Amino acid sequence: MSNGSSAERIATELRAELAGAPAGSRVPSTRSLTDRFGASPVTVQQAMRLLVRQGLVESRTGAGTFVRPSAPAPRADFGWQTAALGPVPSGGGEVGSTLQNPADDVIALHSGYPADDLLPVRAVRAALARASRSRSAIDRPPAAGVPELRTWFAHEVAEATTSAGGAPAASDVVVMPGGQSALSSVFRSLARPGDTVLMESPGYWGAIAAARQAGLVVVPVPRDGDGAVDPVVLAEAFERTRARLFYAMPHFANPTGSAWSPREASAILDVVRQNAAFLVEDDWAHDFALDVPVRPLVAEDPDGHVVYVRSLTKSLSPAVRIAAVIARGPAGSRIRTDRVIDGLYVSGVLQTAALEVVTAPGWAAHGRRMREQLRRRRDALVALVDAHLPGTLTAVPAGGLNLWLRLPDGSDAELFTARAASRGVLVSPGAEWFPAEPTGPFVRLNYSGPDPSRFGEAVRILADCL
Repeated sequence: MSNGSSAERIATELRAELAGAPAGSRVPSTRSLTDRFGASPVTVQQAMRLLVRQGLVESRTGAGTFVRPSAPAPRADFGWQTAALGPVPSGGGEVGSTLQNPADDVIALHSGYPADDLLPVRAVRAALARASRSRSAIDRPPAAGVPELRTWFAHEVAEATTSAGGAPAASDVVVMPGGQSALSSVFRSLARPGDTVLMESPGYWGAIAAARQAGLVVVPVPRDGDGAVDPVVLAEAFERTRARLFYAMPHFANPTGSAWSPREASAILDVVRQNAAFLVEDDWAHDFALDVPVRPLVAEDPDGHVVYVRSLTKSLSPAVRIAAVIARGPAGSRIRTDRVIDGLYVSGVLQTAALEVVTAPGWAAHGRRMREQLRRRRDALVALVDAHLPGTLTAVPAGGLNLWLRLPDGSDAELFTARAASRGVLVSPGAEWFPAEPTGPFVRLNYSGPDPSRFGEAVRILADCL
C-alpha cells in the first residue's frame, strides 16, 4: 500500500484480517502497522480507533490492542409496542405449567399427555403415512369435517343414548383442531365479551384461559367435596349472574379426577334447562375410564342444552390435534361459522389418519391394554402417596390421568413445587386450576407421563420437600 493510506482503508483491510482471528488475539503494534502500510502513526491510530468504535478490538492500557469476542446481535427495540398495545387485558389467559418441556433426567409428574407406550404409536404413524399419500394430502376437506369422522363421533355418543331423540346426528358434529381450540370456539360463539361463564372450581386451566381470552367473566362454582357442584348453589349462581354458560367436566375432572353420579348429572342438567342455559360438557377423559364407563350427558339431551366437546389428542398422539364439538340448533350453526372464520377447516391428513386409527379392528384392544396400564400406574402412585404423603390424596379417581393432593394446612404449594423442581421432580401447582383464589395448598400429579419405575423416587423426594 502506498504512503498516505487513509485511516478508513487501513481499518477496512484490518477488519477483513481480524474477522477470522480468535477472541483475545493481539493486534500488531502501531509501529509494525506504520511500517506495513507506509502510513504515519497518527493515521494508524485513527484506524485503530475506528475498529474500537466498531467493537472489533479493545485497547488495554500497558498491554496493547486485542481482538474482542464476537459482539452479540443488536437487540431489537420493541419499546414502541408498549404504547401501541396498551394495558394487558384484565383477566387475560395464562398458559399452565403442564406444557413446560422437561429435561430428559427429570421425573415429569406435571405432564398432561400420556407417555408413548400408552399410545397407538405404530398405528398413528402408519395412518399418517397412508393419509399423506391419499387425496386428503391435496384436497380441501369440508369445513365441518370429513363426513365419516363426524359420523364416528356421533355414533360414539349414540351408543350411550337411552332416551328417544337423544342421539345426535353427524350434521350436529364439527371437527376441531384439538380440544383447546374447540373450547375457544364454543366460548366465542355462545357468549359475548363481558358475559359471564360459570365454571366448576377447581377446574381446567385451559378452559379458564380460553374463556378469559374471549373476554368472558369467569365465576367459580365450588365442587361439593370430591363430587359434583351442588345444584342449589349452581341455581343461585345462575340467578345472581344471569349467566347462560356453565362449563364442566362431568367425567373424571381435570385436575381432581372426580365424576358426577347419574343422579347428580340429572339434577345439574335440570338446573341448566330451567335457566335456559348451555352446559359445555368437556369429555376430555372419555378414553381413560378406568373403573366406570362414561355416559355423555349430551346423549340424554335432545333439546340442545348440552354442547359436547371430545378430543382424541391425548388418546392418539399430541401431534394429532383432532377434536369434535356436538351442538344442535342455532348454537351448532354459530360454532360452525366460527370454525370457518377462525381457520377455514382442519387438516384433511390429520382427520383421515385419526379416522383410520379409531375405526381399525385393533382400536378397542388397544384401549383395553392402555386402560389396564393406566390402572396399574394409578394404583402404584396412590400406594406410594398413601405411604409417604399420608392424608394428602383427596380421592382415588375412577378415570382420567391425575391425582389431586391437598398438602397440610400452612404449606406453601408454590414453594413446594419449586423445591421439587430443583430436585428433578415436576408437579403442577394447584393455584392455576382455580378460577379465583385457591381454597388450600393443592398440587396435581399425573401418572400417565413418566416412567412408573421412578414413581417411588419421585414421591420420596416430594415427601422430603414437604
